Amino acid sequence: MASASTLRFGAQTDEVTSLLRIVNMVRLGEATTRPEIGRVTGLGRGVVSQRVEHAIERGFLEDAEFAPSSGGRAPRTLRFRSEQGLLVVCALGGLHIHVGVTTLDGRILDQAHTGWDIARGPEETLSTAAALVDGLLRRLSPAPPLWAVVVGVPGPVDFGTGRPVAPSIMPGWNGFDVRGRFQEHFGAPVWVDNDVNLLACGERARPGRADRDLVYFKIGTGIGAGFLSRGHIHRGNNGAAGDIGHVRVSGSQARCRCGKVGCLEAVAGGWALVRDAEAAVADGARGILADRVAAGEKLDPETIARAAENGDALAITLVQRAAHVAGEAIATLVNVFNPAVIVVGGAVAAAGEFFLAGVRQRVYELSLPLATRDLVVVNSLPDVREPLRGGVDLLEEQLFDVTFPRWFADGRPTVAAIHGAPAAT
Repeated sequence: MASASTLRFGAQTDEVTSLLRIVNMVRLGEATTRPEIGRVTGLGRGVVSQRVEHAIERGFLEDAEFAPSSGGRAPRTLRFRSEQGLLVVCALGGLHIHVGVTTLDGRILDQAHTGWDIARGPEETLSTAAALVDGLLRRLSPAPPLWAVVVGVPGPVDFGTGRPVAPSIMPGWNGFDVRGRFQEHFGAPVWVDNDVNLLACGERARPGRADRDLVYFKIGTGIGAGFLSRGHIHRGNNGAAGDIGHVRVSGSQARCRCGKVGCLEAVAGGWALVRDAEAAVADGARGILADRVAAGEKLDPETIARAAENGDALAITLVQRAAHVAGEAIATLVNVFNPAVIVVGGAVAAAGEFFLAGVRQRVYELSLPLATRDLVVVNSLPDVREPLRGGVDLLEEQLFDVTFPRWFADGRPTVAAIHGAPAAT
């Protein structure tokens, strides 16, 4: 049997590998009885019993009810103890903060949402997000320990260090140690990623999509894409993969917040639509948007999308233009990446089929027939919990697929085991 010291140092012996595999098989429901585990793994009955008992001792598994009998003695099922720890997801958007607390299997226990401008900077934003999480944890008290945190931000991230990299809509965030800030506050391992990657992970968790080639195209305040290649997130060399909001739109002279001219985001991003809507209303445009401005309301991307659904002429013009140029950019992705599924989400996409139809038209007009032969283009689910589900999927991958051998012997993940001891100051 593998010793605690062997497990602690993550040695990839056959014993360790089979032990971790059994825990994950039960966790994922791939095998839930000792005989099933033996059939799937090829391990003998005695070895399976030994590994299972060790997993039970460590607190990962426990015996549950009896399974149906197949003629002999009914075997007892095993269950993963998903209630033994908590996961936290902080989804930071351009204009909101959404946080949630879940069990280890992703069951959402509580959540909170507030409007927020990401441009207020990292210190104020992260303090506000941490306070929201602290409030949720207090409501759950007494609660099991916090195992891990994931933070999604609307910009490129160096996934290895947890620091944003030159995010155009996040002034003051470049190189900020988001991971360190939250690890100090919560005392648990933290992962930081682009928010659209969390959404792509949420799509990966859906039945039938675990190993698909998929693009999640988010068009909210900014524009970004998350790539799944055979079920694995593609982040690129510096975390900039999917930063499609800064590809050039032919003929455009619109100045982008990144400092360049003609970016897709400067034409079709939510902030650009708000800019153009306000300018049109100031020039005398009438309708739903003009009435909202006259009433003192501040326009936002979702307001414009909903107004388009409700027949506002100005909003329809803006959303149609956004769908047109977004479809052209997505067509390039289709020709280069050849995904099986494209999921369109974000505040501008809240216009629903009205927006999606414009995107589809350009994608099929401009993409190669072979690339679109089996392509599915769909809207994301209109569910604010999607970033939470995606964040949990990313954490489960990092905890149980990537780093499990490093912390298994401790019974729960630690900052030192996963990210190493912090550098001395």
